[in-house]
Amino acid sequence: MQQWLQKYHLRWKMALVIIIGLLFTANHVMAEQPDGVKTIPNWELKWGGPNDRIQDIITLSDKEQWMTIESGAEMPDKPEKISTVWIRIQLPKQLPKDYGMYIDGIYAQQLLVYMDDQLIREIKFDFPVDEQRSLFPLSTEDGGKAVYLKLQTSMDRLGIHSDVRIDHFESLTRAYILQDLQSIILGCAFLFIAAIMLICSLFLKQIQQASWISLCLIILTLGMIFLGYTPFIYANFTGFGDVFLDVFDISLAIFLPALTYFFEKIFDNGNFKWIRLFRKFQIGYSVFTIIFMVFNHLNHYRFMDTYVFFTLTLLSTIMIIQFILIIGVSIYFVLRGNKEAVIFSSGFAILALMGMFDLIIYYANNQKYQFFLWKFGVVGFIIALIVILGRRFAINQEQMSNYSKELEFYNHQLQLSEKMEMISSLAASVAHEVRNPLQVTRGFLQLVAARTDDKNKEYMTIAIEELDRASVIITDFLTFAKPQLDEIVQLNVSKEINQIEGIIVPLATLNGGRIIVNVPSDLHINGNSSKLKQILINIIKNSIEAFQVDGQIHIWAYEKNDEIFIHIKDNGEGIEPVQLAKLGEPYYSTKTKGTGLGLMVTFRLIEIMKGHIEFKSQKYLGTEVIIRFPKVVVN
Repeated sequence: MQQWLQKYHLRWKMALVIIIGLLFTANHVMAEQPDGVKTIPNWELKWGGPNDRIQDIITLSDKEQWMTIESGAEMPDKPEKISTVWIRIQLPKQLPKDYGMYIDGIYAQQLLVYMDDQLIREIKFDFPVDEQRSLFPLSTEDGGKAVYLKLQTSMDRLGIHSDVRIDHFESLTRAYILQDLQSIILGCAFLFIAAIMLICSLFLKQIQQASWISLCLIILTLGMIFLGYTPFIYANFTGFGDVFLDVFDISLAIFLPALTYFFEKIFDNGNFKWIRLFRKFQIGYSVFTIIFMVFNHLNHYRFMDTYVFFTLTLLSTIMIIQFILIIGVSIYFVLRGNKEAVIFSSGFAILALMGMFDLIIYYANNQKYQFFLWKFGVVGFIIALIVILGRRFAINQEQMSNYSKELEFYNHQLQLSEKMEMISSLAASVAHEVRNPLQVTRGFLQLVAARTDDKNKEYMTIAIEELDRASVIITDFLTFAKPQLDEIVQLNVSKEINQIEGIIVPLATLNGGRIIVNVPSDLHINGNSSKLKQILINIIKNSIEAFQVDGQIHIWAYEKNDEIFIHIKDNGEGIEPVQLAKLGEPYYSTKTKGTGLGLMVTFRLIEIMKGHIEFKSQKYLGTEVIIRFPKVVVN
């Protein structure tokens, strides 16, 4: 499942790349001006009242003073207690066939379009949205006529804030559709991704669901925000405009705490309590705004000014504070070398900068600016979040794999410890009782052997050798059960190895091999001389017994990280990986007549000398034993 999710992250990235391509393609197409496009150089404006009739406006137009507004000039602010404005646009005397008029920026809740005194278009919003666009066809008979627009609103903005364009109706229709294509593509794509993520969350483990679902909520709410911020939706689905507006506000209320929660799950992990407190405050504030939204809606938007204060002015301030806090914590993690923080900071910096630029321009233009830059920041930010989540899943998978290996290792160590404890108890209780009868029996066998004939003496000798072998096994049991270091002193590793060369070199020569020793003279450890020699002899004897043709043992030592490393490497027959994992276990041996006690004792002696032992082996290539002890500085 984890691998499938990682592959799916790659598909998301490809899908987002395609979306970005469509986004910029739409922007490019929308920016292109057809060759025949004409812009009305100016139009006239007259403030009016809600009960004004078109006949009265036309009749009084010659007597009343109209204000002329040049194309591209800023429209005057709406006077207080004025809710209606009339716009008069004079058409050219000659109009080609199949032409139309397009105004892509109108501030009004109700729009009435008249051709002279004939009503040709009416759009009315019964909800607090005042962003409209108007496109209508013109005929050749309309040349020289005047187009009257009656704009009414209960909100602060009123009038036209764009050029009035005349062109082929087909070209204007394309511009009308492409105007909001970016938001529609992104909104639908994010909704689709969020739906897929919700389905995938059913197959995730509980520990992964929190960050996954929080990212899903972020993408879902952003998709709804994109669609809810699109004038095209309100103009073409006017009957559901209040629903789209409520969904937009709810999505924004959910998005902010979901973003904080995602950040908290990925980076914080409880280190910064104020992040958790800020997230709880956001949740409470979001619940408050949603309740206020429902209350305002049920009262037909009578408390719209107060609602705008809480959901726009105050919420914008909270958003800026949230952005600053998250960026600050991200920088903190970046300075600590967190790669995920670098990715998050890059994506979030784009979103935050674009969002703050939009807010600055919005307030600098007396709230007459349409937010636009944030869309590009959102795309970059979502890509960063998906990359972070994919990276986190990969890290979690690796951690789970390592945890499984560690669990298997500790389970093996626990079983080994239980076996050793059992043997220790058995050895301590039995060994002393068995050794004494064996020694007595051996003494009587020696006496009988001295008085018997040669044939019986041979039998007696075999019996004595077997008793001696049993005594050695019992001694190993006692050494393993109660290992004791009678005297702890500083040992020179080179001298200790030189002292056992007289034993191991002839033994290696006898078995057709040789030993190469390369140990510096300045390596010192704490331990017991006889026990260290016993450790080295046990291991070297095993290497000698594994000799093949032209056997060779290489012994070398060195210092690293305040430890002394001793390597004993042979070119013998080697050990299978399955056998290698069982070395040191009770009763396990690779030899035909072995008991496994020799290595058990060796492991135990190294342990009480605070050392560690490690085996590396390949079948038919040899075995390498690595022993390390804490380094001792000689005074």
